[in-house]
Amino acid sequence: MSNNYFTFKLFTVNQQYAAFKVTTDSVLLGAWAELGICGTVLDIGTGTGILALMAAQRSAAKIVAIEPDDSSFMQAGLNFAASPWHERLTLYHTTLQDYRPDAGLLFDAIIINPPYFVDSLLNPDEGKARARHNVSMSYDDIAKAAPRLLATAGTLHLVLPGNEAERFAVAAAAHDLHCIRRLLVRPTPELPPERVLMSLKRGATAACEESSMVIEEGGRHQYSDEYVSLTKDFYLKF
Repeated sequence: MSNNYFTFKLFTVNQQYAAFKVTTDSVLLGAWAELGICGTVLDIGTGTGILALMAAQRSAAKIVAIEPDDSSFMQAGLNFAASPWHERLTLYHTTLQDYRPDAGLLFDAIIINPPYFVDSLLNPDEGKARARHNVSMSYDDIAKAAPRLLATAGTLHLVLPGNEAERFAVAAAAHDLHCIRRLLVRPTPELPPERVLMSLKRGATAACEESSMVIEEGGRHQYSDEYVSLTKDFYLKF
């Protein structure tokens, strides 16, 4: 997925200017998050705009995306303008910490593929460092902002590596955000989960609904039925 563009069934994502390219993580989250009845969706750190575009395809919601990086902001704007849903997509050049929605606007869903390298060396490319490392947006920043941005029954959806998912769950609980749904994603049956997709709500008390999925189960490019079913509305190969 390192080309200058990535073509999906209903839209194309150009990514030559974006600090963070289209990834399998984002496609999985964009396809998995429950958005069908949402009226408003916020995409935090939109990058290329992939999550906002997937949300637009999957719902009738009005979608707001925010992006602090100059080049990524420009890239997302171009991708939004070229999409079939440009009238429902609004883009702001701002950070999560500084973003203040219009008066009275709260979101039924927030989607985010957050920076997750916590204790590793920073990428020398400043834009990639911001996109991949949580130097400008920590887990606590996300967990603290979500309650002020979500509607009462709103849901936060995100994807993280397994160990980072546990870190985020601790930060989220401090702000009364609790997991209601979780998907463990294994690259192959023999490997442990590399990614965890999570949905969280304020004040949730029921046990978190947990499931698992394997991406390739019969060899290289031999995709599982579950993976195909989840992503077939987007990938051309399915």
